[in-house]
Parts: sequence; structure tokens; C-alpha cells
Amino acid sequence: MPSLKSFRLRIRSVQSTQKITKAMKMVAAAKLRRAQEAAQAGRPYAQAMDRMLASLASGMLGKAGAPKLLAGTGSDKVHLLIVATADRGLCGGFNSSIVREARRAIRALQGDGKTVKVLAVGRKARDQLRRDYGNLIVDSITDLGKPRLGFADARKVADRVLAMFEAGEFDVATIIYNRFRSAISQILTRQQIIPPAVPEAEAGAGASPYEFEPDEETILAELLPRNLAVQIYRALLENAASEQGARMTAMDNATRNAGDMIKRLTLQMNRSRQASITKELIEIISGAEAI
Repeated sequence: MPSLKSFRLRIRSVQSTQKITKAMKMVAAAKLRRAQEAAQAGRPYAQAMDRMLASLASGMLGKAGAPKLLAGTGSDKVHLLIVATADRGLCGGFNSSIVREARRAIRALQGDGKTVKVLAVGRKARDQLRRDYGNLIVDSITDLGKPRLGFADARKVADRVLAMFEAGEFDVATIIYNRFRSAISQILTRQQIIPPAVPEAEAGAGASPYEFEPDEETILAELLPRNLAVQIYRALLENAASEQGARMTAMDNATRNAGDMIKRLTLQMNRSRQASITKELIEIISGAEAI
């Protein structure tokens, strides 16, 4: 059985860890509120723009002169997966769930004979996918959102994606991220952003209900790249809120587990001390009787 000193050292070590996890939980809770408000504020604009462009795409399918960002290249042989995770860990299954979905998507696409490329956004995506699919990673973007996540961070990712698309490096782009639902629940999301996914109900809807002034090409040339950045920005905002919620929950569980461990170690130490005292008393009594 371990000595009393070793028990005290272990209890002190667990107590130090508990203080750290409790502090991290409080920090994550403070950041979660701001991140949640930002994510919720970014949803209406991104959803409205996504619906509008989906409607436009449904009316322009098959027409000559349709922008490639809207109608696609006409092929789906090469897929770009934008895997968005965090740069840090200690947030439960937040990062691993995104990477697992990316692995499933890669296997499914390769099983269909498609070529897959990966753009890793966040250190965890790069590090976890590099072991199995390092040859598919074309680039990685890290350290976004420091000190605070802004539209410029999304623009940085969007510019890289646009440069690859204009160079003809892929046909379809999909972003994988966690959409925030609550502090203990996130929705794993795969969203096709190039070309925008067109719902089946709208695929044969006919002409677009929108009238353009000035001409349609001029407006779309400005709107389409911005929409790409907006959709990526929404994904990053949702990820940021999901990360803080997952971290707060994970640190709360770690704090509780540390408290339970301290109780168990204290009980074991008290039992060991009691056994030691009882043994010494027996030795004293036995020695007295022998005299």
C-alpha cells in the first residue's frame, strides 16, 4: 500500500489540476456568451444569402454564361473538403467529431472514384488528418480569431479557396464544421459552398424571381465571392461557439472527476493511516504483555 506521504502528494497534485480545470471552465463560460451571440447574429444574413443564391442557381442551371461559382464547372471529379476545427484541444469531442466526419467523407468520395483534396482550418484538423491523409492536405490555415474572430479571418480562407477554384484545382467545395445548438450539444454539419447546393424542390423552379440593376453579371461578380466569405464566416462563428461550449462542459466534467478522485484518495489515506495506527497499538500491547 502506498505511504501516507505519497497519498498527500497525489491529493495535492489532483487539487492543483482541479484549480486549473475550474479556471478554464470559467474562462470558457465567459467566452461562450460572446461567441454564442456572434453566431446567432450571423445566421440570418448568411441563410438569406444562401437561399437567394440557391434560387438563382436553380434558374440558371444549363444556361450558357452562368458564373462558375454559381453553376459549378460542370463536373464533380475533384472535391475540396474544408475541415474547420480549433487550434487547441481540451474541448471534449469537438475536434474529433469533425475529423471523423471528414474521414467518412474522404472514404465515401474515394470509394466513388473521386479525387479528394483537404484544406485544414485549425491545427487539430491538420494534425489529426496528417497521419492518415497527409498526402491529401493541400494547405493549412491556423491562428484564426486572435485576438477575436472577425470577417477578415473568413476572407483569408475564402481568398485561398477562390484562388484554388480559379486555378481549376477542384470542382466542388464542402466545409465541415460544428453548428452550435447549446453548451452541451453541437450539430455536425457538411455544407457545400461551391457551387451552392440547390434543393431538389427548386431545381426545376424556372426563371429567377429577381430583377437585376445593373446587369446580372456585374452584381454576381461582386456578390458570389462575398457569399463564399459569408458562408465560411458563419461556419467559423458556429465553430467558435461550439468550441467554447464543448470546452466548458469538458472542464466542468474534469473538475467533478477531480473532486471525486480527491475524495477517494482521502478515504484511502485515512484507511491507511488507521491501519498503521492499529498496527502500532497492537505491537505496543503485544510488547507490554510479553514483559
